[in-house]
Amino acid sequence: MTNNHQPQEHNAGSAILIERVFDAPLARVWQAWSDPQQFKRWWGVRAFTTPVAEIDFQVGGKYLYCMRAADGQEVWGTGVYREIIDQQRIVFSDSFADEQGNPVSGDYYGMENDFPDDLQISVTLEDIGNGRTRQTLEHIGMPAGELAEMTTASWNESFDKLAELLSAG
Repeated sequence: MTNNHQPQEHNAGSAILIERVFDAPLARVWQAWSDPQQFKRWWGVRAFTTPVAEIDFQVGGKYLYCMRAADGQEVWGTGVYREIIDQQRIVFSDSFADEQGNPVSGDYYGMENDFPDDLQISVTLEDIGNGRTRQTLEHIGMPAGELAEMTTASWNESFDKLAELLSAG
């Protein structure tokens, strides 16, 4: 099974909205978001791996991940789960972090000064039948322009990797 469904995306200035349909059951997509071992296999753009993913998957729980480039450069991220509705919705904060999981500003990683310190991500999942799942992601607080375009492209690369993971079974 492959994901040959074109992503639907929209950048509304302060929010990125991406809809994808995966050829996988809802429970499988949910597991990819909630299980650290699955998460490590698809999170991040193609040029990066995710060697670290710690997930305390409960409201108020924290997550910490590390994305690593081939040259060894690392980017850490963290956040707190704000809402979890089993196999329906995940809402969490999103910040850059240091290796210890402390939130840091974007300039720590060379981002422009206008990059927000704390963003919100909402993921909604829907069983649409025939073993397929619709996923809608909203990334709130992203400045419009080049940063939003790069972030949208990054999400789509991650979701391409997720589709590959889901099709592998």
